[in-house]
Amino acid sequence: MSKEGPQVLNVIEVEDLPAHLESGKTVAGLDLGDKTIGVAVSDQRFSFAHPRPVIMRKKFSLDAAALLQMLQRDNVGAIVIGLPINMDGSEGPRVQKSRAFVRNMAQLTELPFVYWDERLSTVAAERTLIEMDFSRRKRSGKIDSAAAAFILQGVLDRLRQLGAGR
Repeated sequence: MSKEGPQVLNVIEVEDLPAHLESGKTVAGLDLGDKTIGVAVSDQRFSFAHPRPVIMRKKFSLDAAALLQMLQRDNVGAIVIGLPINMDGSEGPRVQKSRAFVRNMAQLTELPFVYWDERLSTVAAERTLIEMDFSRRKRSGKIDSAAAAFILQGVLDRLRQLGAGR
């Protein structure tokens, strides 16, 4: 991708993530829904994903402002976006919405983005909340951030695997 032009997407591969993170930074994971944005943030050692309160979606400018404020507060150095790829590996309209979100966010921040296959993340997150005995009503308010934590934890685990091979 050319670096000329007004819009340069800073999308990197998960393997390149450590080289883009300054000391003391964290990584955020996002689960983009139509009504909410689920958010999770790592610790500084990249061991655990911690769910944060969801952002209730209103319109992009307000959503982006709330998200950027949250990312700054948590000293985030990179953003992982869950890509809702279909079970057969194809990309549907939800993947296109996620990519459009990143294109729009890239105009507002220099933080790098990492796409992560999020197949079954919401299912796994819901199972975990059920096992923790959350009521259906309580689960609905936590599911998107739990899914974001599941997505982010997958990346953190992958980073640990990559580090073990060195």
